[in-house]
Amino acid sequence: MEKIKGLINAPFTPFHADGSLNLDPIPEYAALLVRNGLKGVFINGSSGEGYMLDEQERMQVAEAWMKAAPAGFKVIVHVGSTCVKSSRRLAAHAQEIGAWGIGAMATPFPRIGRVEELVKYCEEIAAGAPDLPFYYYHIPAFNNAFLSMYDFLKAVDGRIPNFAGIKYTFESLYEYNKCRRYKDGKFDMLHGQDETILPCLAMGGAQGGIGGTTNYNGRVLTGILEAWEKGDLETARELQNFSQDVIDVICHYRGNIVGGKRIMKLIGLDLGPNRTPFQNMTDEEEQAMRAELEAINFFERCNK
Repeated sequence: MEKIKGLINAPFTPFHADGSLNLDPIPEYAALLVRNGLKGVFINGSSGEGYMLDEQERMQVAEAWMKAAPAGFKVIVHVGSTCVKSSRRLAAHAQEIGAWGIGAMATPFPRIGRVEELVKYCEEIAAGAPDLPFYYYHIPAFNNAFLSMYDFLKAVDGRIPNFAGIKYTFESLYEYNKCRRYKDGKFDMLHGQDETILPCLAMGGAQGGIGGTTNYNGRVLTGILEAWEKGDLETARELQNFSQDVIDVICHYRGNIVGGKRIMKLIGLDLGPNRTPFQNMTDEEEQAMRAELEAINFFERCNK
């Protein structure tokens, strides 16, 4: 299977003020991402509040991104849910509309506590779109599926024909690299933490990744990859450190899903509020966050 090179963005889902779905900004959103060097989108995931969307809304979002995506821009649809039958329907829909691939994180309920349980879950979902590459989205902080991904790769190898790899959003660089080296790099290990792109490049992997802060800081994050390719380590370090400065700011405002989504408004693309149970930022918090971002010269370097 084709391995992804470059950075894929995990977009926010736009909502109206009343919390209803708002698809109107998506064409402008897609153009912004392309302009800033992103190679595709991973929609309806954690940044996109996918679990707060009903099945029809998730299909509508997928269709809107497919219409907005230019040629060569990859649309990967996150289809994970607490109902595996729903996930299979979403996977089949993604294949029908011509998406590039699908992915799924482990269901948050019931908790998946064994590798075999996870393999079975992925196997059933992936079968809904047999012609598309399937990525497992490893983000145990969201679902408590703290399982060995190396053991998972060994268990899934040869069992799911369209299994492509893992979106790895966890802190263990050792495990990430161990998985990347499995059978001489058989599977695509997509780096999932914007905080540690450079260390993973230095270990020999991370040719592809999926990020959340790429929504508004993609120019800097793609710059890390470009500097590394040129052998410019000092520039790569500076860009990685700046990306961490930005993440430090959003951590003061309930993280990327809440704080990051509000940054989109500050750079000129208002995507609306977050859905319940997220606690939306107040106007006062927005002003405070703007001041913190100005202090690190964010608006001179962010996505335009």
